[in-house]
Amino acid sequence: MNNKLPIFLIMSMMIFLSGCIQLPHSKGWSYSQKQEFIRLLRTDKYLSICHYQALASEVIATRNTSLMNQMLLAYTKNLANSCINLAQFDTIQAQRKANGVETHYTHYLQEVKDKDIMRQLDVGLSIEKILSPYIPKNTQFTKLLKAYKNLEKQPTFTAVQLNKLRVNIERVKIMNDAIGEDYILVNIPEFMVRVKKGAQTTLKFKIVVGRKHLQTPIFAQRLKYVTLNPQWSVPDSIARNEVIPGILKNANYLKRHRLVVRKTYDLNSAVMRPSTADYRAYRGGKGAVPFKFIEVPSRYNALGRVKFIFPNEHSVYMHDTQMKKLFARPVRCYSHGCVRLQKPNDLLSYVTTHYTDNTLAQVNTWYKSMKTHYLKLNKNVLVHTAYLTAYVREDGKLVMFNDVYAFDKYQKLTFRP
Repeated sequence: MNNKLPIFLIMSMMIFLSGCIQLPHSKGWSYSQKQEFIRLLRTDKYLSICHYQALASEVIATRNTSLMNQMLLAYTKNLANSCINLAQFDTIQAQRKANGVETHYTHYLQEVKDKDIMRQLDVGLSIEKILSPYIPKNTQFTKLLKAYKNLEKQPTFTAVQLNKLRVNIERVKIMNDAIGEDYILVNIPEFMVRVKKGAQTTLKFKIVVGRKHLQTPIFAQRLKYVTLNPQWSVPDSIARNEVIPGILKNANYLKRHRLVVRKTYDLNSAVMRPSTADYRAYRGGKGAVPFKFIEVPSRYNALGRVKFIFPNEHSVYMHDTQMKKLFARPVRCYSHGCVRLQKPNDLLSYVTTHYTDNTLAQVNTWYKSMKTHYLKLNKNVLVHTAYLTAYVREDGKLVMFNDVYAFDKYQKLTFRP
C-alpha cells in the first residue's frame, strides 16, 4: 500500500498552513513589521513624517513595499537630523555674520545609511529597534513630544504656539546626543543653567548670556577643569574696541581696571609699554594686537573668583561676575558671549564633590589664597549651551520663552505643522 499523499494534496495543505502560521522571515517586509510601521505612521509617534505626509498617506492606504521602503528611510533621516531646513538656516547665519553679528549654531548630525536600514529590515528587526539609535536620548524630546500632541487637542492653541513647540522638538534632534547621565544644560532664551543627573535636576540658577550681536554659541563640549582666582586675558576684539579707546580717553584707565600689558597672556611674559601712537594703530577693526591686556586675579576681577572651562573654538566659558545686579533683570543678554553665573560657588561645591578627587576644604583654601589654582575633573560632564524657547520644567509644565537670538525666526521647518 502506498502511504504517500498525492502531491496536489500536499501543496494544498502547505498553502492552507502558510495562511495560518507566520513563517520565518527572510527578506523584505514581514507582516508584523508592516503592521508596526503603519501604526507608527498613523500616530506619527516620533513626529518625523514632516514633508512626507503625502507619501505616508499612500503607504497607509496601499501598504506597497516599495513605498514603505522610501517612507522608512525618510522617517529615519528626519528623526536623526530634524525637519529644519538646515541649508537655508546656514545661509542666513552666514549673512548675519557678514553683517557683524557674532553667531554660531552647531548641528550634531547622524549618518543614516540606506543599506544598513534595509539590512536590518531584511533580517527581521522590529521598526522600533531600527529607529532606536536615532531617537534623541535627551529627556526633553519625549516631554516635548507629549506636550505637542496634547497641545494639538486643545481648542485654544494657536498656529504660532504649535510651530514654536515643533521647532524646539526638531532642535533637540540636532543636539549632541552623547548627552551623558551627568550634564550641564545652559538654556540661553530661559537665562537659566541646570546641572542634570539623568532626568533629575540637582542644581538650577540664573545666568547672563551674550548680547544679541555677540551671541553665546550653541554647541556641546566636555567640562575639563575649574580655575580659581582667574586672570582675565582680554580678547583682542575687546582690546581694540573697548580697552584701547578707554586708554586714549583716560590715562588712568589701566590702573582703574587693574590691567597690565604683557607680550603674551602669560603674566610672566615681558612687560610692554606701548606708546599712544601704538594704541591708536590698533583702535577698532579686527585682527591680532601685538601686546596683551591682562586683568590680574583679585576680588574685583571681571571674571570674579571662579571660571569653568570646557575648551572650545569660541573661547567661551562659564564664570563668576561682579555685575550681580543684572540677575534681577528678566532679559539678561549682556556678556561678550561667555555665560555669567548667579551662583558660581554652588556650582564649584557641586563639581568638587561629584567630579574631582579634591576635598571642599582643600578647594576652599585655594579659593581664599587669591592665587590662581586649577581644579581638574575626573569624570566626563558635557556642557550643552542650548537654545530651547519651549521647555518642559521639572514640575511638568510647558513654558515658552522669547526668541532673543531670532533662531525661531530663521530656523524654518520643511513643512507647515
